[in-house]
Amino acid sequence: MDRRTDDDVLDAVGARLRALRRDRGLTLADVSATTGVSESTLSRLESGQRRATLELLLPLSRTYDVPLDDLVGAPRTGDPRIHLKPVTRFGMTFVPLSRRPGGVHAFKMIIPARPDPAEPTPQTHEGFEWLYVLSGRLRLLVGERDLTLSPGEAAEFDTSLPHWLGSADGDTVELLVLFGLQGVRAHLRTGPRAGRDRP
Repeated sequence: MDRRTDDDVLDAVGARLRALRRDRGLTLADVSATTGVSESTLSRLESGQRRATLELLLPLSRTYDVPLDDLVGAPRTGDPRIHLKPVTRFGMTFVPLSRRPGGVHAFKMIIPARPDPAEPTPQTHEGFEWLYVLSGRLRLLVGERDLTLSPGEAAEFDTSLPHWLGSADGDTVELLVLFGLQGVRAHLRTGPRAGRDRP
């Protein structure tokens, strides 16, 4: 049971807003231009010098594309179900699997089937990405490398390198993606295989 008081919840909003803004690589000026909230007000909100109000949180919720409950860290109300809201970008569907602002974000990504191969359009941005192919064959371009990954294969790369994801054969591809800022990497540990590490 969540025993935090309303004051505890509201006091934590500032740090959450700062983490969201930094996670998206935005400045106070960027957020101010999008929301119409002054930079000084945003700064006071993030530092905890100003108490969050619904009037201030609604435009921030839209800008950060985060549900209002998640923005304020409101206590859960007993229903254990998670209502995932898919987002479509660049012709692909992203299903967010993590809800915590900042840190590493987890997504299920679906690249739909198409009759003609997509033309690669490599992008760069700050961060580090780890992906795992669930089904289909993924074409992954990273820098000068052109790779094809099958189900069960994983890759990780620095997103400051030009990169692009697409279907290798035009069929649907489903994968899990972990994305974090620079310095945040995924580590996979497995036990020794049978027959190995024996004297």
